Amino acid sequence: MDSQDSPSYGFVIDNRLCIGCHACTVACKTEHSDPVGVNKTWVQYLEKGVHPRAERSFHVLRCNHCTDAPCVEMCPTASLTVRQDAIVDFDSSRCIGCKACMQACPYDAIDIHPETGTATKCNYCSHRVDAGREPACAVVCPTNAIITGDLSDPGSRIATLVAGEPTMVRKPEKGTGPKVFYIEGHREALDPLASQRSIRTLWGTRPRDGTDPPAGLEPALERGAPHRTYDIQQRHSLSWGWKVSAYLWTKSVAAGVLMVPAMLAPFERRSLIDSSMGLGWSLALIFLAITGALLVADLKRPERFLWVMLRPQWSSWLVRGAYGITFYGGVITLGWWRSDSSGSTPGMVLLVLAGLGGTFVAIYTGWLFGQAKGRDLWQSALSPIHLGFQALVAGSAMLLLIRPVELSDLRGVLAIAITIELPFILLEVFGKHSTEAARLAARSMTQGVRGIWLHIGAIGAGRILPMMLLWGMPEGEWTFRCAGLLALAGIAIWEHLWVEAPQRLPLA
Repeated sequence: MDSQDSPSYGFVIDNRLCIGCHACTVACKTEHSDPVGVNKTWVQYLEKGVHPRAERSFHVLRCNHCTDAPCVEMCPTASLTVRQDAIVDFDSSRCIGCKACMQACPYDAIDIHPETGTATKCNYCSHRVDAGREPACAVVCPTNAIITGDLSDPGSRIATLVAGEPTMVRKPEKGTGPKVFYIEGHREALDPLASQRSIRTLWGTRPRDGTDPPAGLEPALERGAPHRTYDIQQRHSLSWGWKVSAYLWTKSVAAGVLMVPAMLAPFERRSLIDSSMGLGWSLALIFLAITGALLVADLKRPERFLWVMLRPQWSSWLVRGAYGITFYGGVITLGWWRSDSSGSTPGMVLLVLAGLGGTFVAIYTGWLFGQAKGRDLWQSALSPIHLGFQALVAGSAMLLLIRPVELSDLRGVLAIAITIELPFILLEVFGKHSTEAARLAARSMTQGVRGIWLHIGAIGAGRILPMMLLWGMPEGEWTFRCAGLLALAGIAIWEHLWVEAPQRLPLA
């Protein structure tokens, strides 16, 4: 079939007709035999106004089958694909359970299936479409509020509705081109930050939990203000947890311990370079192995981890990073085995390759997190640069921590690296943010317990105190050890806060 003649399937949800009966939810779960906790389609109740003019509306939420689907771009094994008919389909047999698609989706439309350990989402009932039938949700809707069909056919009912009625889509600012259109939709229902999920629900009350906005960040629930009285829980809070933040820390160390001597190569400090390089080969091997173990352990299907390289989808930075880490691992293994001096040609070549490979390993995660379109705080263009300087801090701190006397001249490298890196943190948290979600996520890092960890741990003890020790205290073994240990602890705290904070904001 010619691509120009291919259909482009989508949904229209007519809120004038929806009665909130949940028939679509039940039909979806039945059609796909989904267990409790997996919701490919769900209904949200929104109430606003004051009696006697109060109103309740219902909004059916699901995968938007985006024209430019970020989940497809980020999936490392091509388990998510866009079919010729524009349906975003899913192949569980290729999924490794990395949860990258969950972070990429701005609409919280992807689940992890508790039995298979693979991702799952609305696939427009593609098996029914292939048989010439409509999706199950549209078939059972008693009021015909769910309209499906070919958006590219101007004579179809769905195309006529989209062309002739005022419609809304969820988060158009994301630029994903969602193909679920709402007639008489409410912004407060389609934008999760525009309304509040009530503590008091239709059938009782619920306790506050980790999915609620941080204290002090909730919108004021004034009389008549929009609030959700029936909704599913925020489903995927912290789908990337401590293993991901720990991997960022170990990767910074693994990269930085060889970036530091490579950076010193033009200054011809042979003794310092050789001492750093000799220790760096071993440390890089150890911490790169720990990084790999953390990455595999975080997968829901760890036995499939090699598929990232054997079944690659090259637009994903998970794939590019995996190949970069493999290259770097080969270089440091060869360097450790040969143990050449930097004065020899092989030694200098290996050091340069390690410096370049380590730099890539350090910074690629900035682009990887940038593909997570659902998390606005991670979209900063400065992230790769920040991670590069953070690796220099981690590498020099670790070298100085282990050999503070022999490598004492690295104190200047560590002090300068911290001095350069600290402003990136301050800009990330206190600078101007392009979206409200990014601003709220950054602000949440300054509030409550997280605020204490940020100000006292990551900034105070982790950056300012090491600089004071290195610049102002008498030189000595324990001064250098303390500075290195505090700097490493500061990086670990920062990475945990940075990974966690954006995931606390609801996407749906």
